[in-house]
This record gives sequence, C-alpha cells and structure tokens, in this order.
Amino acid sequence: CPVMPAGHYFTSINIGNPARPYFLDIDTGSALTWIQCDAPCTNCTKGPHPLYKPAKENIVPPKDSHCQELQGNQDYCDTCKQCDYEIAYADRSSSAGVLARDNMRLITADGERQNMDFVFGCAHDQQGKLLDSPASTDGILGLSNGAMSLPTQLAKQGIISNVFGHCIATDPSSSGYMFLGDDYVPRWGMTWVPVRNGPEDVYSTVVQKVNYGGQELNVREQAGKLTQVIFDSGSSYTYFPHEIYTSLIASLEAASPGFARDESDQTLPFCMKPNFPVRSVDDVKQLFKPLLLHFSKTWFVIPRTFAIAPENYLIISDKGNVCLGVLDGTEIGHSSTIVIGDVSLRGKLVAYDNDENQIGWAQSGCTRPQKASRVPFFLSRALRSQLL
Repeated sequence: CPVMPAGHYFTSINIGNPARPYFLDIDTGSALTWIQCDAPCTNCTKGPHPLYKPAKENIVPPKDSHCQELQGNQDYCDTCKQCDYEIAYADRSSSAGVLARDNMRLITADGERQNMDFVFGCAHDQQGKLLDSPASTDGILGLSNGAMSLPTQLAKQGIISNVFGHCIATDPSSSGYMFLGDDYVPRWGMTWVPVRNGPEDVYSTVVQKVNYGGQELNVREQAGKLTQVIFDSGSSYTYFPHEIYTSLIASLEAASPGFARDESDQTLPFCMKPNFPVRSVDDVKQLFKPLLLHFSKTWFVIPRTFAIAPENYLIISDKGNVCLGVLDGTEIGHSSTIVIGDVSLRGKLVAYDNDENQIGWAQSGCTRPQKASRVPFFLSRALRSQLL
C-alpha cells in the first residue's frame, strides 16, 4: 500500500477460534499489541474488519503474570475481574482497554500451521489520531523488546528465537514483508550495532555524527557527543534533533538554488517548489546527497554507517513539490533523539535480535524473503507474513 505522506505499513494476523483476520500496524516502538474490541466499544473507528468480540473466558484476570508485567508492581485489585491498560503515544493519541488472551494462528516458513496462546489489548477507547476514520487497520502489532511484545511471547513459548525483522520496499506503491524468528536473517552482509538497555522498551542505540553527504550536520555544541537513535516502524517519518534538523534544511536549500521554499504546501513542514516539473522522487534524487548516520567504530570492525538515500527522505507532494520526510523532533518531545521511521527504513532488511541485543541492516529490494543457508534449529522456525 502507498505509505506516504501519511501512511503506514501493516500486516494481517489471525486471532480467535475460528480464526479471524485483523490488519495491524507494525510498531517496533510498542510492546503491547491491541485490537479494536467490542467489550463494548466506547470510542472506536470503522476499521477493515468487524470488532474483536471477546468471550468471558478470554478476559485476563488481574492476578495473571501478564497483567502484573504490564502494570508493574502496583497492588492489584482482588475484587476486579479484568486487567485494565492505557497506552499514550508521542502524537498524544491513546488507547485504553482490557487484556485478553486468545488463540493466534501462524504459518511457519515450511507452510505448517501453528497455534499459540497470545495475550493482547482488547481496545475499547481510542483517542486522538487513532479515531481518524475510516481506518486502514484494526489496531497495532507491538514488536518492541518488552515482555508483552509478540516476539517475546513467541520466544517464551519456544516457537521462535527472539528475533524478527522487516523489509519495506523503496517504491511506496510496493509492499514488503516481515518475519518472526531468525531463519530469514542473512548470515553475511549485515551491519550490526548494539541495542542500549533503558527504561523504555525501545530499540535504541547511539551515533557519533550525522552527515549530509560529506558535510557534518552536528553543530559545534554537539561535537563529540553521542546522539541517541531509536528505530521505530510505528512512526511514518524520521525525526532529527532541532539543531541537526535546521542544519539539514540549510544544506538542502544550498544544494538546490533553483528551488524556492513553498510555505503554502501543507503536506510537510518543509517543501520546495522546483523550477521544472517533477512527477516522482526519481526526477530529483540525483540532485541530493544521502544522509549518513555514523556509528562508533570498534577495534575489529570497519566503520558502521546507516545510509538514507534521497528517495528515502524526500517525498513529492500532490503539488509536485519536493518535501522533506524528516521532521523536527521537538514536535514529538524528542529534542535530543533521532527517530528513524518508515520513510527511512525502506529499501533495507532490518533485523532486531533480542537474544543478542543488537539491530542489523542490509540493502534489499524487499521482494521476497530468502532463507539463510544453514542447518535449521527447531526453535528458529520463522513465522512470516506478507505486509499489505
């Protein structure tokens, strides 16, 4: 499906008995999966499928270990019959509901059907942008490294190793794929960086500097300081700290003197009107340089770089303007953090290895998954689904 300028990627999962399909946004920045739910629903938007309707026995009680994991060490209510949750997102939208447990049906890499016990949010009260209607999805698929995420639940049941990945095609009209387990992680050609442990269940690492081509964008005050980077497939756009963002805009304006800033174009905060007709990013990508995130070197590894090609940070608006798909992080409360969103994750196979606490990537056309050549291990059966 087209992902820009306000889109997202989603996949289909099957829940219940009999199994029913639900379209969920893939979100590496969230632990809890939730599906719009008739419990009954207070605030729901019209999605592609009917609301999930839990039976009484599907509702997770407060004394369940998943509830205590979700709510922390709070004293649970002995008289309550359900486990409530509420999640707030960076764009100030939120989802509230109760925990449910149901059967989830998966297809293995060998084409076999596998059923698992899955705990997720039965969401009956959405606020903010989650109420935009009609919605293309029924909820969110939580893929962070938290205890409630789908990969962690699968790994605890011995179905996969705690690894998953996605590959989003560069062409916005194409799709891509995601996989659960490590069967589709290439054994060679991947660049790996360590994941930092922190209070939030996010995939976070650090970079030494950010370049536009050969030009360093870090301002003098930041020189030598490490900048936190979060890989977040739940974000449509990429976000830079304010100083790096303004430095990038200055570099783009200098690189395109024939373009004029068009503030009447509300597609994105920064759009430029070219002095020739533009139909796609292919018409202008040769005028711009890649964005380069330089990670720290270690004594035995060559320099590690996450390169974002112009076609993965520029977007052509309906007016034919060239717009920047990188936004100012201060808008979402990330004043000193880089957030790499969907727009810049395209054209790469990205793997999240929770067993080894690392993230890796490699350039890819993302047409179809290739099984890594090695002896399969029974815990590593990859369960994959096509991104829609």
